[in-house]
This record gives sequence, structure tokens and C-alpha cells, in this order.
Amino acid sequence: MKQFAEYRQLRATGLWRERPDAQRRNVTVSIGEATLTLTGQNERVVAHWSLPALTHANPGHYPAIFHPDGNPGETLELAEDQAEMIRALNRLCTVIERSRPHPGRLRMVILSAVVLAVLVGGVFWLPDALRRHAVTVVPQAKRASIGAALMSEINRVSGPACDQREGQEALDRLGRRVAADDKRLRLLVVREGVKGALLLPGRVMLLNRTLFEDYEEPDVAAGFILAELVRSASGDPLAALLDYVGVRSAFQLLTTGDLPRTALRSYAEHLLTDPRARPPAPALLARFRTAQVRSSPYAFALDVTGETVLGLVEADPFAAEAPPPLLRDFDWLRLQDICGG
Repeated sequence: MKQFAEYRQLRATGLWRERPDAQRRNVTVSIGEATLTLTGQNERVVAHWSLPALTHANPGHYPAIFHPDGNPGETLELAEDQAEMIRALNRLCTVIERSRPHPGRLRMVILSAVVLAVLVGGVFWLPDALRRHAVTVVPQAKRASIGAALMSEINRVSGPACDQREGQEALDRLGRRVAADDKRLRLLVVREGVKGALLLPGRVMLLNRTLFEDYEEPDVAAGFILAELVRSASGDPLAALLDYVGVRSAFQLLTTGDLPRTALRSYAEHLLTDPRARPPAPALLARFRTAQVRSSPYAFALDVTGETVLGLVEADPFAAEAPPPLLRDFDWLRLQDICGG
């Protein structure tokens, strides 16, 4: 061992005892490649001790007593005047101890790495997993309750939903016509605040009154309904809500069954003020074709020039032939008056 080379010439005298009941004998102590050599009279070697197994039994006391690890009965005593050899042996013991593998330290390193991985996972993986779990386990009744609570916050800006009975019946018929396979979908009309259409958790969709009052045909309102359904198909409305309000609110939903009122209010403001991306034209056209609704009236409602919605205009699935009517004329008239003019 290279770290022992400087002590190869070091010699000391001490008292060696082979076992507790044996007589102590004078020996010369020298440091070898990896052993401590004890030499008696006539230069006869009486013992070889492995340096890695050397133990100092009484540090700080004299005579200094050393013994092989696991055999305290065989001892070497070095008097105080052999301080240089004592220091050398202690230093070698320290160097050897540091070079040994330490299972406890290794376990601590592994444990620390595991804890760190868990913490990192908690920061980057847990929030998303928690939100996904909440979206999966929240039942439809609770979704409806969340949607109602969110709508009450929206109503602070939009006003209450218009409740003219005959107009609502006509709106229900329009919903069944354009989304016959969505039995839970419920359409409501509000006076202001909502831009076009807005689907809430619980399958409640809010529609702005202008979709009925500012146009001469129901195709525009039907187009906004279909576009909002296509937009929601790419992401659950509850998932979008939880992504916005954060992991703490998602955790509260899982543990108490409710979302904080402040979180709902903030999300309501976000829905009413922040712009939302339009659904991709291919998905929209496929939905219009399935629902048998013209796409060009919706497209021109978005852009009266048609320049930014040219795909929806040119690829209108019913440009050459009229689809089945969306509503009877008197239903459309009632729907136009759903908010009382």
C-alpha cells in the first residue's frame, strides 16, 4: 500500500503478549507492505498482524495498547516514548478506515437518493397524477354540482340564464337535433359575458343570446354548439378547471368533495376573459357532417369576410344540398325571444 511507504524504515520497541495468560516479551515493531511485524530475540519474527485489522484499544492513554481485530487477548504495548510509532499506527488505522466500504454510509446515500427522487417526483409527477385521479373518480353528480357552482360565479357577470319556457323547449329541441348522442347535454342562454358557447363540467353549455337574436337562422347557434363540443372532446372540462386552479384545490376536491369558492371565481373570470383557440377545421367539418349542419353560416359569424375561415366555407358538407331543418319556424321564433327581447 503506497500510503504506508513513508513508515517502512520506522522501528519501535514494545511488549508483546500472545494471550492473556502468557508472559509479555520485548519485541521490535516494524511496518511492512500491509502488515505490522513483531520481531523477538535473534531477529525471529513472532507475529504478523494485518494492518487493516489493527485496533488501538485505548486511544489517548499510555502505554498504548494495540491488538488484532477480533483477538483482544493478543496485545502490543507501546510506551509513551514510542510516540512516533503510535502516531504512525493511528494514522494508518485512520487511512485504512476511510478506504473501507461503509455499508451504513452507502445505505444513507441510497436512502437520500430515494428521498430526493420521491421529492422530485412529488414536484413534477404528483400534481399531474393527482389531477388525473380527481378527473377519473369525480362522479357525474359531483361534476354537475361543480358546474352549477361555476355557473353561479359566471352569472355574476352574465346574469341568470334566460328562462322563457317555450324558448327553452325550443332550445332543448335544437340540442337534441345537433347532439342526439349526448343525452346529458343541457343548453342554457345567458344575456352577456359568455363569448359564443361555453361548456361547463356536468355537460351544461352556456350560449350567448346574440347567437339567436343577431342571426336569421339557427345554423349559427348550432355551429357554436358543435364547435364547443369538438373543443371539449380534446380535453375534459373538469380537467381544464383543475389544471387552472392547481393541485391544492384538486386535493381539496378529493378530500372534501368541494372546490374553494375563490378558485371557482378565478376560473370563471378566466373563462369569460381569456381567448380560447378555435378547434381544428378537419375535426369541425367532420362533426358538422355527422350532425347534418352547414358550416358556412358558423364560419361567417366568426369572420364576416370569410378570409380566416375559408376552409369551413369551401368545404361546407352541405354547400350543394340543404340538410334536414334544424328547427321548425315557430320554434326558431320562440328561441329568438327566449330572453324576452
